[in-house]
Amino acid sequence: MLHYTKIIHPVNDQWVTFVHGAGGSSAIWYKQLKTFKKDFNVLLIDLRGHGKSKEPIYKKFKRYTFDSISDEIIEVLDHLKISSSHFVGISLGTILIREITERYPERTSSLIMAGAVMKLNFRGQILMRFGATFKSIIPYLILYRFFAVIIMPKKKHRESRLLFVNEAKKLRQSEFKRWFTLISEVNPLLRFFRIKESGVPTLYVMGEEDHMFLPSISKLVKNHSNTQLFVIPACGHVVNVEKPEIFNSTVINYLNNLNVFR
Repeated sequence: MLHYTKIIHPVNDQWVTFVHGAGGSSAIWYKQLKTFKKDFNVLLIDLRGHGKSKEPIYKKFKRYTFDSISDEIIEVLDHLKISSSHFVGISLGTILIREITERYPERTSSLIMAGAVMKLNFRGQILMRFGATFKSIIPYLILYRFFAVIIMPKKKHRESRLLFVNEAKKLRQSEFKRWFTLISEVNPLLRFFRIKESGVPTLYVMGEEDHMFLPSISKLVKNHSNTQLFVIPACGHVVNVEKPEIFNSTVINYLNNLNVFR
């Protein structure tokens, strides 16, 4: 089973489950814990091969697929007897929680899609092809640093870049290659998600400077009902790290408003 950390609220029975992106770990949510545990039960999960989820059990999977990895998240919820949860994802984690919602809609109370990846633009496509070509030649940390600079290029994004690179150092080269193969095959799934609505309340929280992913999310929200977009000014891709106060207050207010109208 994936490694997880749970924080129980003394009164509220609602859960918020945080899912990090590729190369990260549950440590990236450290600026959220103090705020969210005041109002909700909190569940932090380390994805397969990341953080403390490095058990040999994961060798039994011949391929890394979005449905098998998202099923491992559901396995944690089942183990803890959590029937439903609000899900908060960042970057690639948004694809996983959207995949969960597609197959297990009854388990999702709402989706918070931070730095959401719903389409790879031309630059993103070039990055994926470059990585697919050189992932077995160039050490993965060099590739990862290169990707981090492309996605988070500005000086003010430095904290986010360093956080993700430092977390990525804990991966093995073989693990990076498995995850990269998964990412490079994501286009058909994202195309499906852009066409089909999730059916649950969804908040996209994007940085104004997230030029690789914000344009597609802006377009998607116009075509999908039951979705909202909040753009954080002067902020890049990793919104929860760069602007934690705005991120936390925006998400908490959104979730509390959902509860009012239940």
